[in-house]
Amino acid sequence: MKKNITIKDIAKAANVSVTTVSFVLNNKGEKMGISKEVIKKVFKVSEEMKFKLNMIASSLRTGKTRSIGLIVEDISNHFFSDLAKVIEREAIDSNYRVFYCSTGGSDERAIELVDSLLQANVDGFIITPTENMKGTIDRLLQLQCPVVLVDRYFEGQDVSHVVLDNFEGAEKATRFLLEKGFKKIAFVTNYSQLIQMDLRKQGYAHTLKEAGLYDESRVLDMDYQITEDKRIEKISEFLSQNTDIDAILFGANYLLLAGLQSLRKLGLKIPVDKAVISFDDHDSFRLNSPSITVLAQPIEEMGKKTVKLLMKQMTDGSDYKIIKEKKKGSLTIRESV
Repeated sequence: MKKNITIKDIAKAANVSVTTVSFVLNNKGEKMGISKEVIKKVFKVSEEMKFKLNMIASSLRTGKTRSIGLIVEDISNHFFSDLAKVIEREAIDSNYRVFYCSTGGSDERAIELVDSLLQANVDGFIITPTENMKGTIDRLLQLQCPVVLVDRYFEGQDVSHVVLDNFEGAEKATRFLLEKGFKKIAFVTNYSQLIQMDLRKQGYAHTLKEAGLYDESRVLDMDYQITEDKRIEKISEFLSQNTDIDAILFGANYLLLAGLQSLRKLGLKIPVDKAVISFDDHDSFRLNSPSITVLAQPIEEMGKKTVKLLMKQMTDGSDYKIIKEKKKGSLTIRESV
């Protein structure tokens, strides 16, 4: 009969005490002053011995489920799926499991998901908030639930977050188009109160205003909730009415996916008729002919930092200090400009 591995076995193999193993596997190693080398060694040995914590027993003893609720806008979106992979990998390394949820941009759905995860007694939340979710985040803070926001945040709310420097990213992309000689640059975005989209729009407008080339008529704001077909139709109408546009910055990868179909529908060629840049990468952008230039977010860095902040918050409790981080995006230059 196969023997069940215990923490005593881990302690013996790692040449440390049972107490040390217990602290490390319950994510209290750093708090108890255990060195990073020992923590890494214990996790390595436990993984090699295929040790699994008894989640039910641990939950009953500690009141913790060693689980994280991850709420994003759309897990099928390339950006969020890549981000989720990093978050899950980092969580597993700390012996946590992740519950994935998608809001679809719906405030009502977001509130339902938070309530469900609270009932499931998750130990912490990583959330990409919807437009009107500030009150729900405030409630989690009042309940003293560890929470970190990712990709977007609410101004004035005292909660840790990890986001792209969206203003700087839009400046970088727009300036690159200007340097390439384009002057009639359009911006396709969503009309919403989401801060990341607003900052992208501000960065675009600021750069063109400095160059004396800003024209509000070259900005297309669309409702986030419209269908893909409607989005394609609106972009097609916009380009038909503004034939002098020589370059387009798309505020998100799903907007460019619709934009590519609109350009094809109108018989317009990239980059001959219109140069194109998109925020956020997508597998199809690399495969597209021509391949698409993007303002890529540092997904690996963002995911790692988000989990690190949540783990520290869960460990430190009331002593935790709020941390707000902006990460720089990078311009991945391909054939569309």
